Amino acid sequence: MPEHNLSDERQNLIRAWLAALSAPALLPDTLRAASSDASFRRYFRVDAADGASYIVMDAPPPQEDVRPFIHVAEVFGGAGVSVPKVLAEDRERGFLLLSDLGNTTYLHQLNADTAHKLYIDAIDALVVLQAQSQPDVLPEYDRALLLRELNLFPEWYVAKHRGATLNETQTAQLNKVFDTLLANNLAQAQVYVHRDYHSRNLMVLPRGNPGILDFQDAVYGPITYDLVSLLRDAYIQWDEEQVLDWAIRYWEKARRAGLPVPPDVDSFYRDFEFMGLQRHLKVLGIFARLYHRDGKAAYLDDIPLVMEYTRKTAGRYRELAPLIRILDAIEGTESGVGFTF
Repeated sequence: MPEHNLSDERQNLIRAWLAALSAPALLPDTLRAASSDASFRRYFRVDAADGASYIVMDAPPPQEDVRPFIHVAEVFGGAGVSVPKVLAEDRERGFLLLSDLGNTTYLHQLNADTAHKLYIDAIDALVVLQAQSQPDVLPEYDRALLLRELNLFPEWYVAKHRGATLNETQTAQLNKVFDTLLANNLAQAQVYVHRDYHSRNLMVLPRGNPGILDFQDAVYGPITYDLVSLLRDAYIQWDEEQVLDWAIRYWEKARRAGLPVPPDVDSFYRDFEFMGLQRHLKVLGIFARLYHRDGKAAYLDDIPLVMEYTRKTAGRYRELAPLIRILDAIEGTESGVGFTF
């Protein structure tokens, strides 16, 4: 768990804010680090006089804004999934008091014995959430945003992390791969998208699994996005056969719930793969940026798995093959590419 300097100025402000709240009756001196994430947000735990604990989000302006979190908590909570309740807020200073969903992430609990039950719970929650989707409630996951994410790959992974420069032909090939991915992504049915629905943001609860965190960047976008975040997780890997099994179970549940998934599972799985590649290229760029810009070296350990996902997916589709050749050139390797489709 990350350590924080508990004497810093913002924490003194947090303690004063907590002390001024009439309910619940909190004990500000028990404030302690709970976790931090890849942004400027930090989370603290604080005890109450009755023995309960609560979470304080510290989202310092101008880098962070608590309003999207408050809005999405209301939308997702209203849809029937388990999210923290916002109990008190100071929007100007960036403080929120939240209900505490505990310490046990999916990542901490997942093993061969627990995985199936936990993933089915997460899939069921995803179907419940998606079934309540409506346009014009969350920002659109439009082409500009999807492309901006893809461009993190050449900017931060290729240029900054690998120190490589693509020639004109390679740049044109990469842009064509991007166009192919975006055409698929934008043709998919649109639903509520958490945008980081994976083992570090899902909590194991006594009931109502999973507890869902870190949803402030939620959008209205492609239906396979959260499923691929869940099943091709940057922090834990499962056998391809198991991923396929869970993906098909989602597809069956989604159809029964009336969600607009493709009528045949092959088309659905192709959508899942293309969406996954968009996400993994973005994540390669983000992990490189977190290291080079923000000094967060731990994310470098997660790059090999994301690259494995990237290569396997690109290697299965003829129109994505140029990406493999670009990666080989960057990394000074050669791989035999055999196409499944």
